[in-house]
Formats: sequence, C-alpha cells, structure tokens
Amino acid sequence: MQIVGYESAPSGDDEHAALVLAADGAVRRQSLAPGTTIEFSLHDRHCAGVVEEEGHVSCDADRAPYCDLHVSRWPCARCTGDCDLPIDACHEEHAIYLAAFAPDAFKVGVTRSWRLDTRLREQGADRAAHLRTVANGRVAREIEAEIAVDVGDRVRVPTKIAGLDETVDESAWASLCADFAVIETADLDYGFTLPERPVAETMAAGTVVGTKGRILVLERAGSNYAVDMRDLVGYDVVEGRAERDLQASLGAFD
Repeated sequence: MQIVGYESAPSGDDEHAALVLAADGAVRRQSLAPGTTIEFSLHDRHCAGVVEEEGHVSCDADRAPYCDLHVSRWPCARCTGDCDLPIDACHEEHAIYLAAFAPDAFKVGVTRSWRLDTRLREQGADRAAHLRTVANGRVAREIEAEIAVDVGDRVRVPTKIAGLDETVDESAWASLCADFAVIETADLDYGFTLPERPVAETMAAGTVVGTKGRILVLERAGSNYAVDMRDLVGYDVVEGRAERDLQASLGAFD
C-alpha cells in the first residue's frame, strides 16, 4: 500500500481532510477526522504515480513524491497575467485576497471566486481579507503580482508550523488591511488549539488532533506532532505502528 496523495480540505460529502491510499490499483481515502487513530509505518519512498478515473497507476521511479513524468505542472502557478488564458478556469470570475498565518506571516493570492473559502482552508490561513473580484484569472494575476511586490505571495509550511500555537498579530494584520479597500474579512477555525508548538515530524501513526491546510497534527505518547502531508506522499506503508524514537515536546514531561 502506498500514500499517493492527500486532501487538505473537505471533499464531496466528507467534512474532513484525508490521506489517499492505493494498493493494486484500488484507491481509498483515510479520513483524518479529529479523534481518528491511524497506524501506518513508513517504508520505502518513490514516485506516487497517478490517480485516474480507472484507479491508481503505480510508478517505481526513485524521485518522490513525483517523478518528471508524473509531476503536475499547473500553468498558472507563477503566472503574472502575461498569458492568453490557457485553461478554461482562467475565464471564470476570480477573487484576490490577503491571507494571514499566525503570528505575522502574510500573503496575497488569487482563486476562482466560488473557491475562495476552500482555497484559504487548503492553505491553512488563520485570517483572510477579500480585496477584489475580477472578470478572469489574467486580470487577477496582474493585480496579485503588483501587490506581491510588497506583501509576498508565499508562506512556507515550516513558518506555518512555527505558528500553530500562536494567534495572529492583530495590530500587524489591521495595519496591512488598512492599505486596501477590503470587501470583507474572515476568521477561519480548524477546530483545535494547541498549548505549545508541536514537534515537526514525518510520521503517520497517532491520534488525529486536527488538520490545518496540509499540516496534520497527531498526538502520540503525550506529545503533539506536526506533519506536512506532502512529505508523506510516495511512501509505501504497512498498517501497524513502527517502533521508533521520536522527539517529545516538553509538555510530555509535565
């Protein structure tokens, strides 16, 4: 069995994030609902292949999570608006937004307007401010590129993990929003709080505390661990917890 993907936001009728597992071409979801216990030991890691309508197509290439053949290259990833609207989604109405990650990391982003809440949750944003709604993706990317010069357009996962036990700096967020004509703001809740920063680890065994974007928080032996789910993709796994030493949080010794 292999971890071949993850869903960082609710999908379909499921209200929770999930790991996507494959074995012999068959694909299943492992729900990451809070309170769920997962028990997977990690073994070799290689390309996760591709999931198609017919099922999973495996790949033995060493590169993980995806080899050059199976890596997904989204044409809009680094677009700044100098394009000819290459995909159908480009023609849809888009929203430009600001996102805040505790305590004081901020970014600008764009998404199709109907996906705004989902996109924010995929990223694990704590706060959001909807700035503008425009006719298509090209206009949105042009505006995003202008704002990104001062605000930035990326917040990396280690920064997000470092702020999991903190709250957004109200003064810094208010100051940033004051520079724009904000349509509306939102506070996003992920259903859990942490008394201290969790230990960053790559593991798939423990009790689910919750998920925040692509960060999975697991409790194990009295300590909380923060797992970047992308770092799990490609691992062959066996059900059953592997015995290994893990760094414990200081709270485990109270």
